[in-house]
Amino acid sequence: MGQQRGPETVRDRFWLWGHTAGSHDEEWNLPGPSLITPVEAANYLGIPNLLMIRYNGRPQMPYDQLTIPMRTLSRTGWGITGARGETSTDEREHVLDLASRTPNISGLVMDDFINWDTGEPELTLADLRDLDQRRQLPDRTLDLMTILYTHQLNIDISEHLEYCNQISLWTWHASDLSKLDANMSRLDAIAPEHQRFVGCYMWDLGPRAPMPLDPFKRQCEQSLEWLVSGRIAGMVFLASCYCDLELDTVEWLRGWIKTVGDHTL
Repeated sequence: MGQQRGPETVRDRFWLWGHTAGSHDEEWNLPGPSLITPVEAANYLGIPNLLMIRYNGRPQMPYDQLTIPMRTLSRTGWGITGARGETSTDEREHVLDLASRTPNISGLVMDDFINWDTGEPELTLADLRDLDQRRQLPDRTLDLMTILYTHQLNIDISEHLEYCNQISLWTWHASDLSKLDANMSRLDAIAPEHQRFVGCYMWDLGPRAPMPLDPFKRQCEQSLEWLVSGRIAGMVFLASCYCDLELDTVEWLRGWIKTVGDHTL
């Protein structure tokens, strides 16, 4: 996939949410175990960009060796909070150091930034102020993406969002995808200056069941319209560890990306 060349295409705005192989095997009622790595999954789908997120303590630090196969990708983002908001000073320090030595790391990601039980952010304003200074590298400024779920749109984190430049919006239950336009309008009002991304689940995590294909298609097609019009900056597809399970959503997405991915923006 290599580095971006020529005019920007739709594909250049697609990101794959990456977990280590088999991360979701135990909890989510998947049809079988997964063996595919994040880079293999990105190549299978034809997506040039990857967000690498820790899940249940995996991967373990140091992450340096994991970045070697990721050199084939255009851009990577690394989690500084993992699933369920897991974070530590050591992890943040390591990821910042890794980014300083890895040219295609373009950003940092705060997964599950708002604690589902308390409704409070996982990082303090002081933490974010420190990150705001340190993501200014000599050759580039790292993006800082926070994850926000549609059911969290009423929680006021406006002060925290001042230190982020990207927000990825996720709909936890497929049954709520019919409200996507309304929820995106709410996000537009909350964060009009941020780069906004639509998160697309390939498995319905709310009920731990297959993602219905028709709502998934509509979400992708609607989000593509928003991408072309400039309303959103990109789309994120979750997760890499579903990509060898022959899910209908994965196989449809692979074909769809082949069809639309090379259209210029």
